[in-house]
Amino acid sequence: LLTVTVFLSTLTPKFYFALTVTSSFISGLIFVFEWWHFRKYGTSFIEQVSVSHLRPLIGGAENSPPAPGAFSAGENETSRQNMPECKVWRNPLNLFRGAEYSRYMWVTGKEPLTYYDMNLSAQDHQTFFTCDTDALRPSDTVMQKAWRERNPQARIKAAYQALELNNDCATAYVLLAEEEATTIVDAEKYFKQALKAGEMIYRKSQNCHSQSPQHEAQLRRDTNVLVYVKRRLAMCARKLGRIREAVKMMRDLMKEFPLLSMLNIHENLLEALLELQAYADVQAVLAKYDDISLPKSAAICYTAALLKARAVSERFSPETASKRGLSTAEINAVEAIHRAVEFNPHVPKYLLEMKSLVLPPEHILKRGDSEAVAYAFFHLQHWKRIEGALNLLHCTWEGTFRMIPYPLEKGHLFYPYPSCTETADRELLPTFHEVSVYPQKELPFFIHFTAGLCSFSAMLALLTHQFPELMVIFAKA
Repeated sequence: LLTVTVFLSTLTPKFYFALTVTSSFISGLIFVFEWWHFRKYGTSFIEQVSVSHLRPLIGGAENSPPAPGAFSAGENETSRQNMPECKVWRNPLNLFRGAEYSRYMWVTGKEPLTYYDMNLSAQDHQTFFTCDTDALRPSDTVMQKAWRERNPQARIKAAYQALELNNDCATAYVLLAEEEATTIVDAEKYFKQALKAGEMIYRKSQNCHSQSPQHEAQLRRDTNVLVYVKRRLAMCARKLGRIREAVKMMRDLMKEFPLLSMLNIHENLLEALLELQAYADVQAVLAKYDDISLPKSAAICYTAALLKARAVSERFSPETASKRGLSTAEINAVEAIHRAVEFNPHVPKYLLEMKSLVLPPEHILKRGDSEAVAYAFFHLQHWKRIEGALNLLHCTWEGTFRMIPYPLEKGHLFYPYPSCTETADRELLPTFHEVSVYPQKELPFFIHFTAGLCSFSAMLALLTHQFPELMVIFAKA
C-alpha cells in the first residue's frame, strides 16, 4: 500500500492525460470494429465470442431456434437470378366497390381506397376490357370512355348508355356490378347477365379469331371479360355462403383457362377450401403452386405454415419444448413459419391482433404491408379456427429476424427484401392506416457499451488536458 501511494504521488498530469487518451483511442478502435462486424454479419463480435467459446466453458448452452433446412435452397438461387423490383399486383380477393368499399365510406366517412390504387384499377380495366376493334361497336366505344372516367356516377351513366346501344354489352354489366350494386346479391345478378352476354360474344370471337390480328385481339379481350366475370361470380357465391359452389366454379375456371395462372385464381380457391376445412385439398393445391419456378405470395407461404402448424399446435407448449427439445413435426412447423415470416414480415402482427386491420386495397405489393393486410383480412379466421396455431406463431415468428443475414440486401430463403416497399405501400394504403415497416435489428449491447466507454474516456482526456492539477487530485483521491 505504501509503494502504491508513493507511485501515485510521483505521477504527473501528463501521465494521466496520456493514459486517458490511450484508453479512448483503444475503446474507439473496439467500437469501430464492433460496428463494422455488426453491419456485415448482424451480430456483435464480443457477444458472439462469449456465447460460442466462453459460455460452453462455464457450462451454459445456447438454445437457439432451429435453422431452416435446405428445402428452399433451389428456390433461393432461382429467385436471386430474377430479383424483382417493387411490382404492384392485382389483389386476387379485392372487394366490390359498390357493395363493400362504398359501405365502409358511408359508415365511417373515411375513403378506403387511395387515388393511386383506383388509378391502377382504371388502367387494368382499360387493358383487359378494351381492344382496337371497339370502334366497330358503338357500345364498346362508350365503355372505352367509361373506364377512363374518374367520377363513379359518370362511369355508371356511361354503362347505361352502352346498354341502350347494345343490351348484350358484357363490360357494361361488369361496371354496374362493381360500382352501382350496393349488395352482393345485386352484384351477382349483374354478373349473371354479364356472363350470359360474355359467353355469347366469346363464342363468336372463337369462330373468327384466325381471320386477322384484330380478331385475335378481340378474342383476348373477350376471354379476359369471361374469366373476370366467372371469377367474380365465384367470389359472390363464396361471400353468400355457397362455398362448395364457389369451389367448383373456381376449379372449372382453372381447368378451362390453365394459362391464366398469373391471375392467381388459386388464392381464391385456397381461401374457400380453408373455409370448408378441406385441408387435404388445400395441401393438393399448395403442392401444385408452391413451386420453385412460380412466384410466391403471403397466401402460399402462410397457408403452408398453417397446415404444418395444424399438425402440432394443439399439443405445443413452449415450456415443454424448451425442456425436451422440438420434435421433427414441430421443427417442420417452425421452419415453415420462419419461411413465411421472412417472405412477408408484416403478417404476424395482424394475425396476432397486435395491429388493427383496414379494408384491403385493390392492388397489393408482394412482401409489403398491403399484402399483409389483404392476407390477414381473409385468413385470420382460418388461423383462429385451428387451436394453438396462433400460439405457435406467437412463440416463433420473431426468431426469424435473428437468422436472416444482415443487412437486408443479403436475404436467406428468398431474394433480398426490397427497400422500396414502404414507399409503395404508403401510396396503396389509406392515410389513416399506419404503414408497417420491415423490423430493424437492434444494436447489440456491446456496441452501446463501447460507444459509451469511448465517449467517457475521451471526456476524461479532455478534462485532464484542461484541468490537470484538479484531475490528478481526483485520481489520487
